[in-house]
Amino acid sequence: MIQLSANHLLYLVEAARWTILLSLIAFVGGALVGLPLSLMRVSTVRLLRSLASGYIQVIQGTPLLIVLFLSYFGLGILGYKLVPLVAAGVSLTLYAAAFLGEIWRGCIESVPKTQWEASDCLGLDRVQQYAYVILPQAMRLAIPPTVGFMVQIVKNTSLASVIGFVELSRAGQIVNNSTFEPFAIFAAVGAIYFVLCYPLSLAARTLERKAHAGR
Repeated sequence: MIQLSANHLLYLVEAARWTILLSLIAFVGGALVGLPLSLMRVSTVRLLRSLASGYIQVIQGTPLLIVLFLSYFGLGILGYKLVPLVAAGVSLTLYAAAFLGEIWRGCIESVPKTQWEASDCLGLDRVQQYAYVILPQAMRLAIPPTVGFMVQIVKNTSLASVIGFVELSRAGQIVNNSTFEPFAIFAAVGAIYFVLCYPLSLAARTLERKAHAGR
């Protein structure tokens, strides 16, 4: 007999708010770090390119679970004990920054070289070229893949449960421990994830079609 009550569902919905909060922290933090990374990747200074490339390769080549362990348990051993929300936010920010940096780097490099040449002819310096010519065009190209990547951020917040952060997946485990109805509980958890992620996936596909039509 299924014992999943309205209180259990309410608990899952409340936990979903923490999933949303963690996703927003990861996306905003990842964007703030990812934009400088993308600019460093296309810089004319070799050292900056190497530093950004090294960071991205390390983070992309390391499982997010390991980054979470290092942020929470590793720093704790060194005497810097972070609360689970902060540790998860830092880890997901580092993760998101690496991928957003690469996404946006590709979009910047997709801007036709003629745009660079035209801005050179206008006498714009490097900063003005980025501010007035390159980045506005790159931003339009970046919107679809950026929105699509937000789906990955939402789903990857589930890994924060390993350090004790009670988001949606962890809440499902807690409810299951008291009801022993895994099918009903995790079906509900999956449904909530679908409600969170499907609009983003749909928006990404729609924006991508519009971007192709605009070209």
